Amino acid sequence: MVHLIDRRVQGKNKSAPNRERFLRRYKGQIKEAVARAIKGRSITDIESGEKITIPVKDVNEPTFGHAHGGVWETVQPGNQEYLKGDQIQRPKGGSASGKGQAGNSDDLTEDEFGFQLSREEFLNYFFEDLELPNLVKTQLAATTDFKSQRAGYTTSGTASSLHVLRSLRGALGRRIAVGGKSARRLKEAETEMTALLDSGLDMTDLRVLALKQEIHHLRTRLLAIPFIDPFDLRYNNRIKVPKPSTKAVMFCLLDVSGSMDEQKKDMAKRFFILLYLFLTKAYDKIEVVFIRHHTAAAEVDENDFFHSRESGGTIVSSALHLLTKIIKERYPGSDWNAYVAQASDGDNWDNDSVACRDLLINTIMPLVQYYAYVEITEGEPQNLWEEYTQVPAHHGHFAMQRIRTQADIYPVFRELFKKQSK
Repeated sequence: MVHLIDRRVQGKNKSAPNRERFLRRYKGQIKEAVARAIKGRSITDIESGEKITIPVKDVNEPTFGHAHGGVWETVQPGNQEYLKGDQIQRPKGGSASGKGQAGNSDDLTEDEFGFQLSREEFLNYFFEDLELPNLVKTQLAATTDFKSQRAGYTTSGTASSLHVLRSLRGALGRRIAVGGKSARRLKEAETEMTALLDSGLDMTDLRVLALKQEIHHLRTRLLAIPFIDPFDLRYNNRIKVPKPSTKAVMFCLLDVSGSMDEQKKDMAKRFFILLYLFLTKAYDKIEVVFIRHHTAAAEVDENDFFHSRESGGTIVSSALHLLTKIIKERYPGSDWNAYVAQASDGDNWDNDSVACRDLLINTIMPLVQYYAYVEITEGEPQNLWEEYTQVPAHHGHFAMQRIRTQADIYPVFRELFKKQSK
């Protein structure tokens, strides 16, 4: 009989297996509850957990019971008011105690079961049906590169991989283990023989001859132990472990010009916060590059990208030129997959919008795997949008959506990064 002992550390009054089983069983109801919870919370709070509720009827377990068949007669003790055949009026009031007023609505209510989702569980459900499209290039999807890595020692190998110190250490340990008993006895026998000779016995004495013969045998036995044996040899062991055949970088472009008021900037920042959380959740090894632009573009860190303020006109091509430079210098297409997400109000110099379109079609799109453009405006599409509509005809991996209000952020994000059909 085999006993399995679960030694995983659990929190107080918590059971991880039971919780995982519950989340799997009621996955559909939990996803609906998460969707309802998302509508009522800010994007900036999405990284925290959420308390959700699901109807009690959805968590009821099926049970078996014994039904009463046939006709049953029961005796109700304590009846002093009614006789057989009396009709009893329906009690008034809506509560079990008979107090209060009945409602005038036919709507039925039911209890709900509430529990707390952790941050990790909440993000798992929120991002479950999202992915970056085409993260791995088609031609590399079926190939895997390997790298050599040290993995201890092995008993076989080539002469160049022999580890001398490890082999000598093993040989010394083997000689001590094999000849230890004989070496101790040899020392004792030599001591005894010296004592006998000192006591006046000569070399012809039987006891001295016996010890002399034993000493010779022990020395021969010890000399027969090889200094080093093939069993002692140890070689450096190297194994090949798989490594990603491609790497990904995500560029985030944000318009911070004067035409982007605080509300638009706030929506753009929320969109990129959501995107950043998604990237860190879905991919362990992906670099993110932040580029802000007005009349000039600059690569900034995450803090400046979200919090720094600028004013002035808009030249979107400055960000595209900087994007092209960074890709060519730091992220060559042979080693990296580049993805771009751009947020702007679409207001741009007319001539520059044409230049942006040409730059995308002729230069940028061949370098990237996917490009998502989000235009934040409540009115009609701007000139940049009109020019960008010509890009998908040349490159199918270009997508564009519009955000009018904060309520559009989630649907647009899901539309841009939904799972692609196989």
